[in-house]
Amino acid sequence: MAVGGGGGGDGESLVVSFGEMLIDFVPTVSGVSLAEAPGFIKAPGGAPANVSIAVSRLGGRAAFMGKLGDDEFGHMLAAILRENGVSDAGVTFDEGARTALAFVTLRSDGEREFMFYRNPSADMLLTPAELDLDLIRRAKVFHYGSISLITEPCRSAHLKALEVAKEAGLLLSYDPNLRLPLWPSAADAKEQILSIWDQADIIKVSDVELEFLTGGDSLDDEVALTLWRPNLKLLLVTLGEKGCKYYTQDFRGAVAAFRVKQVDTTGAGDAFVGALLSKIVEDMSVLQDENKLREVLRFANACGAITTTKKGAIPALPNLSEALAFFEKQ
Repeated sequence: MAVGGGGGGDGESLVVSFGEMLIDFVPTVSGVSLAEAPGFIKAPGGAPANVSIAVSRLGGRAAFMGKLGDDEFGHMLAAILRENGVSDAGVTFDEGARTALAFVTLRSDGEREFMFYRNPSADMLLTPAELDLDLIRRAKVFHYGSISLITEPCRSAHLKALEVAKEAGLLLSYDPNLRLPLWPSAADAKEQILSIWDQADIIKVSDVELEFLTGGDSLDDEVALTLWRPNLKLLLVTLGEKGCKYYTQDFRGAVAAFRVKQVDTTGAGDAFVGALLSKIVEDMSVLQDENKLREVLRFANACGAITTTKKGAIPALPNLSEALAFFEKQ
């Protein structure tokens, strides 16, 4: 299967991502704690927004749906969506709450440290009445995470959007994107993440999320398959530099990663998901054809690998020519 080509196409090839978009503040020096950082650089982020930009850069059609603060940062983020070819028709602005901020660092021990400023931030205040339901109905894929399930009214907005997407026959793509510091407790995180598990068609979890959700310390197929549900079309487990595993109704397997010199892993999972969705939206038969799926997952792994070679999430997401050049060299 050719992995080239690109979006354009009609409204049916649209991927709508729902959830949070925020600004990460990243230390100017790597390998220090937040307290030790001498200064910070602002980097736009938020997993669902990253995915929409990843899809667009790879030639697909993407829209982002969520709420930003009616402030300098919020308008900056909306402009970043537009600059990257992502429709911001589903974006609303809150006059009373700020755009979410996160301070993120990779300590010298390799652990990421997060500090969030959300009390509440605008993304948490999206209401069901503010949803552009027609935008959802015009799409082919609806992609979302779990952070929008943490508090009301955003949780109700998320569930409403999900219901409308399901009724309209969209392919539902779920990346839980676990951020434990945002949840009241680990037990609450697990319960809420799993509360919408049986609605998705495609679910992607990281190795860390797999261990968290299953309560085990093994990445064996038997453990992963405890997360399988009858209505799922594809379950993916990403393993960082070890590639990814895939499970469908009829087949399962693993696809190796590409070796690169890693600088920053932020956004790699979002690049992977964006690449996957940009291909599936063009050819749904990928989900039933193992050879096609393996080729698409190799391409997704390539996009994830490229993203780790640069700092930040959105600045590091590859465009189609960059991804194809890398992919074809391997």
